[in-house]
Amino acid sequence: MAKFVFAYHGGGRPSTPEEGKKVMDAWRAWFGSMGAAVIDGGNPVGKSSTVKSDGSLVGGGGANPISGYSLIEAASLEDAHKKAKGCPILKAGGTIEIAQAMDM
Repeated sequence: MAKFVFAYHGGGRPSTPEEGKKVMDAWRAWFGSMGAAVIDGGNPVGKSSTVKSDGSLVGGGGANPISGYSLIEAASLEDAHKKAKGCPILKAGGTIEIAQAMDM
């Protein structure tokens, strides 16, 4: 099985504790549905920055900054895509970037 990084973009933060619980329950249910395929559920991330080729640091993370990540095991990109379709961030208007993690 290959490993795939799911890089989350967008979404949003819950505005109330009740909404936060609902969102976290949805994420737990999604991760639970994938079972052992979840290698690392990851975390949300704070504001990102970009290190440019000249070594300078630019705030903001670019046009579509990352908002979180997970590491998932899947048989193929198609399988990873199938797993990603159930992610709660999609219902919140976010997107998921999928990339195979290459073993070195």
